[in-house]
Amino acid sequence: MTREYIVPGRVEFVGKHVDYAGGRSLTCAIEAAIHATATPIAEPVLRVSDGRRRDVVSARLAAEGPARGNTRGAYAAAVARRLARDFPRAQRGVEVMLRSNLPASAGLSSSSAMVVALAMSLVDANDLDNDAAWRAAVPTPMARAEYFAAMETGAPYGAFGGDEGVGVRGGAQDHVAIVCAREGEVGQFRYLPARAERFVAFPDECLIAIAVSGVHAAKRGNARAAYNQLSDAMRGFAVSGFPDDPPRELAERVAQFREETDVIVPGVADALSNRDFGALGALVDRSQWLAERVLGNQVRETVFLARSARENGALAASAFGAGFGGAVWALVLRDDATRFVAGWRARYESAFPSRRARARWILTGAAGPARRSS
Repeated sequence: MTREYIVPGRVEFVGKHVDYAGGRSLTCAIEAAIHATATPIAEPVLRVSDGRRRDVVSARLAAEGPARGNTRGAYAAAVARRLARDFPRAQRGVEVMLRSNLPASAGLSSSSAMVVALAMSLVDANDLDNDAAWRAAVPTPMARAEYFAAMETGAPYGAFGGDEGVGVRGGAQDHVAIVCAREGEVGQFRYLPARAERFVAFPDECLIAIAVSGVHAAKRGNARAAYNQLSDAMRGFAVSGFPDDPPRELAERVAQFREETDVIVPGVADALSNRDFGALGALVDRSQWLAERVLGNQVRETVFLARSARENGALAASAFGAGFGGAVWALVLRDDATRFVAGWRARYESAFPSRRARARWILTGAAGPARRSS
């Protein structure tokens, strides 16, 4: 039985680099998505093709096997290996064809969306929702999001030990945003463990404009190692508690974490709920400033896009994702969205003409979660 899936990307409004330390963030799914067609096969193999390319990658459903690198094959191997190790009964393979209008390496969680698409395909092909072991270990959509995140990052999950993984070691924010989104709403989530704190309606009079800078967000090699080193240090505080007098090298980072988690995220959620766009803009500006000055993960292009969006009339704007490239979101009035994007784009292409070919421009509302469409 062939099944179809829609797996969206996501926007992180605020809550930068806090999920892996048990903080909170504000996210929503977007309309750009991966569309997957999955057909079960008797062979215990996950076979993945891309609708735009002719290459096919395969990964056996086996508890051992390489899952290194940052390629589609490595992500497929991580999903197949983890599922086979944790749920040995899952031995029915699947052929998955992916089609996507979700830009890659742009901070929109395209890699996590692919992991979710592949994992959902294998879960359904093996009828795991009717398996007692699966239902006990992964009983809710939130648990499913956390388990899919563990497939990618290599983190332990419940009684299951961790492994090497392929992605950066976040706190499952991206997978939660993708799996647990609500159409027309923005979700406030807390992590380690993941839980939904509240949902607020996305303003009907607004749209989200996204500028993909054309600078690939680095998630491999030295960048991945540096991200994971900081993630591991901050994750330790989530377990032991944040000290009143943190080490000097982490003092500013801890202060940024506390302000994002305790002030900015709930404040932005309140402002969205109350349609207080003045307060919203000021809080998001502060989040962007902290990213530039404390996280130090912004490039000239994302700094320019955030500032020029505000100068062009955006109600709020900020970079998001892992940093060192990626994208910037801007909250704009629906009736002014086309004019806004045209002006924003013209200013960016004038300032950074070399980025024109790779930059992308998206208008979206708050979309629904990952789902099987047929």
